[in-house]
Amino acid sequence: MTYRVHYLLLIIIIFLAQSTGFSQGSQLDSSILNFMAAKKIPGFVACKVKNDKIIWTNSFGQASIEKKTLMSIDRIMNIGSISKTFTATAIMQLWEKGKINLEADVNDYLGFTIRNPRFPDKPITVFQLLTHTSSIRDGESYNHSYSCGDPTVSLNDWIYDNLNEKGKQFSNGDNFHDFAPGEKERYSNVGFGLLGLIVEKVSKQPFNTYCRNFIFRPLGMNKTGWFLSEVDTSNYITPYAFVTKENRNELLEGKALFSAKSEFKEGSFVANCLYSFPNYPDGLVRTSVRELSYFLTAMMNGGKLNKVKILNESTISKMLTLQIEGNNHRGLCWEKFEYKLPNHAISLWGHTGGDPGITTYLLFNPIDKTGVITFQNNATDGTEDIVKRIYLEAK
Repeated sequence: MTYRVHYLLLIIIIFLAQSTGFSQGSQLDSSILNFMAAKKIPGFVACKVKNDKIIWTNSFGQASIEKKTLMSIDRIMNIGSISKTFTATAIMQLWEKGKINLEADVNDYLGFTIRNPRFPDKPITVFQLLTHTSSIRDGESYNHSYSCGDPTVSLNDWIYDNLNEKGKQFSNGDNFHDFAPGEKERYSNVGFGLLGLIVEKVSKQPFNTYCRNFIFRPLGMNKTGWFLSEVDTSNYITPYAFVTKENRNELLEGKALFSAKSEFKEGSFVANCLYSFPNYPDGLVRTSVRELSYFLTAMMNGGKLNKVKILNESTISKMLTLQIEGNNHRGLCWEKFEYKLPNHAISLWGHTGGDPGITTYLLFNPIDKTGVITFQNNATDGTEDIVKRIYLEAK
């Protein structure tokens, strides 16, 4: 579907925001609205959590332009790479139980062999996957793996095909960098798919089932899932792209992720389909701001929520500790963000997410137990400044 954007876009967004709780006197709300108008974002929703509860939330604009549904803290969407923190949680749960050794060769758990073909004698470890130092690369197969609907290829088969030398998508080692495992940090989505597969092999159940049983349900995230078949798609936030002269050709190249009726006219929004990819543990948790806040609350409170513990406090401390010598941001999956303010600096831990039609943030201060979550249904830059303002100003 295509939606023509007229010159009064900002006025429309302000009207919609007022209908969802916008306060005319709030400079923060005005900044969010100006950001949405500048970046062509149909909908934005956020919350701020302090200690064990949400202390501020607001939503602006539309979850679906076509259906005229408003953004809400309870509407769901895919959250991109914030999903990796759930995959890391699953790994660390099994580590706590002594079932996974972070320094072990991943081949100890798989039943088939994975090696960087340029360094066949160098094992790839679980620790390296968690710290993006595995030398596994997101190759062309990964870049072309998105499709509408749920995956039709299993996680096991996709990982084997891409990372085993006998796999159909091994591509002469195109899925590996030219440096040895452990030598450099290079962000790897495929590496987190491999972590999800390790969870499958060790727990002897599908990765999505493991997460439902040991993370989602214990935290009360009952409307959360990895697959479209696990969630209520009628409550889904539609992901969009805004067509410009500069990006039109790029969007047309990826038109398989859009409606067949999309016209790709400059100055219009086009809706993405609800898509997936086989390497789903790297980015396909589908949840709401409200339910994601349960996970955030647990991470800020020693792994506990409502007397349920998903991780030990010492494990979370380990995950939120810098792991690589000379590196100032990488923990175990989690990343450290430094913000300089006029009179001091703050350090927040968290993760971001970006995929076609979505941008998400989850950042928190483990010392004062304050965190922020944001969802928006267009992939843009500039959100980090809004997140920082919510952290500092929202009350």
